[in-house]
Amino acid sequence: MLHELARAKINLYLHVGGRRADGYHALQSLVCFTEAGDHLSVESAPALSLELAGPFGASLTDDADNLVLRAAAALARAAGRPQGARMRLVKSLPVASGIGGGSADAAAALRALSRLWAFTPEPEQLKQIALDLGSDVPVCLVSRPAQMSGRGEQVDEINGLPALPLLLVNPLVAVSTASVFRLLGRNTEDPPPQAPRWRGASSSAELVTWLQTTRNDMQEAACVLAPEIGDVLGQLERAGAQLARMCGSGATCYGLFADDAACAAAAREIAVHRPGWWVCPTRIAGPL
Repeated sequence: MLHELARAKINLYLHVGGRRADGYHALQSLVCFTEAGDHLSVESAPALSLELAGPFGASLTDDADNLVLRAAAALARAAGRPQGARMRLVKSLPVASGIGGGSADAAAALRALSRLWAFTPEPEQLKQIALDLGSDVPVCLVSRPAQMSGRGEQVDEINGLPALPLLLVNPLVAVSTASVFRLLGRNTEDPPPQAPRWRGASSSAELVTWLQTTRNDMQEAACVLAPEIGDVLGQLERAGAQLARMCGSGATCYGLFADDAACAAAAREIAVHRPGWWVCPTRIAGPL
């Protein structure tokens, strides 16, 4: 049996431009991954199957639309082999929460099944399989800090991002990415401004200073659709976050903290004030 961690994806900033000729929005984002994530295990079997478990497993279905099953089927077609594997996904990340959970799960399936089936596709072939599954899957396949652009097909790995503590908080309100794009669409006809060039950072303060020159263009629209996001951001700021920002299209938000103790204290404080929320202290992770 093989195991893969499907790490939560965090858009530290997310600049959104107008629609491209292919209908997708032009994006620019600095992406990192966390030590927290879903867990996928795979083993040989004559047929393809998926068992769902974990706190958020019941939020998913194991039908053909499941991204993990779609990833497995796509990889099997590319390998020219029967679709056979027994998979088990322990879903610890909230669904439709802006932290790339489904995309990370699909990418984990591609990594794990490539090993199980002893199939090594060409990098461009694997990248295309990932992109066909979703715009976030290519960067989740890499699962390490990267600059992402285009619709998500351009992934440039970076070094120098410190492994800092961050707190993930979600009010357990699902936000539709498509709905957010529809709401902000009329304001995104121009290309996104050029993002600051990443130059590395040695501390949380230096990273925060740099990130304050950026933004998440989806945050305002998401807050209209889910006002609870504003409450989450306020709770993070009051708990001492050096920077509080929404992840992706929401509703998860992240707070950057100077050290693990401050992050853990903030997690306890928010959990007391908002017991129904998902609160996850973690860290920015390095390479898999």
